[in-house]
Amino acid sequence: MNLLTLATLLVTGFISCAEFGSYAFVHPVLRRLPATERITVEQGLLRTYGRVMPVGMTLCVVLGIAAAADGRGPALLSWSAAAAFAVAVASTVVVNVPINAATGRWDPAHPPADWERTRRRWESFQGVRSWLLLLGFVLSCAAATT
Repeated sequence: MNLLTLATLLVTGFISCAEFGSYAFVHPVLRRLPATERITVEQGLLRTYGRVMPVGMTLCVVLGIAAAADGRGPALLSWSAAAAFAVAVASTVVVNVPINAATGRWDPAHPPADWERTRRRWESFQGVRSWLLLLGFVLSCAAATT
């Protein structure tokens, strides 16, 4: 296994698992919290994930494209992985990032009237990006082993 393949699998595996774990295991618990506590935790997660995910998700796209262009694995698998990472990032930038910015400004004790609807929309697109990142990782693994 070459260094590019190893880096691709390590980075995309870490990012996809972190995002999918948040989607599948953390956010369902958060939905059961009272509004003030939930928003406070969401804001904390935004700060924590906000330091790592912009760089990590961008690296997923860059490494996915580089691995596909390298031509060592089946082209369909490699380019499909890169496409899954790119669509995940695009949906994040278009939908999740603006909602994250708004959520970060909320007063947890006095959130906007539509805060739950806004968070549900965010969670829907979190699901989309989480599944896309996981799919990209699985396709990258398949490309690396074929």
